[in-house]
Amino acid sequence: MENVTGPIVLFDGVCNLCQGSIQFILTHERSDSTLRFASLQSETGRQLLAEHGLPADYFESLVYLESGKAYTASDGALRIARHLRWYLSWLTNGLVLPRAWRNGIYAWIGRNRYSWFGKKEACWLPEKRLQARFL
Repeated sequence: MENVTGPIVLFDGVCNLCQGSIQFILTHERSDSTLRFASLQSETGRQLLAEHGLPADYFESLVYLESGKAYTASDGALRIARHLRWYLSWLTNGLVLPRAWRNGIYAWIGRNRYSWFGKKEACWLPEKRLQARFL
């Protein structure tokens, strides 16, 4: 994908938990954050998945893209914490926990996210002031 620089978060655009997580990130990110966002269901999302060797129907977890690498599941989520304000950046310490534990919990939540939090028929659209951050 041309002209896209900086870290990107790909998220499930119809999942209420995922949309809420993106809104949480936007509310609590550092002022110098350069995060960009795209839904996994969008053309941009599918193109970025393909560029990073992931299937177009990959909806199991968010995907965090940075420096040409794709991070999924807990690895991606914890790397996003680097972009949050100081009082939440401590979450990156979770990377020291065994990946199997972190991803086990992440997968359990992922399997249940639609039943616990619901699902929308269409992807969430950001308000006008944030639209430039969404690909």
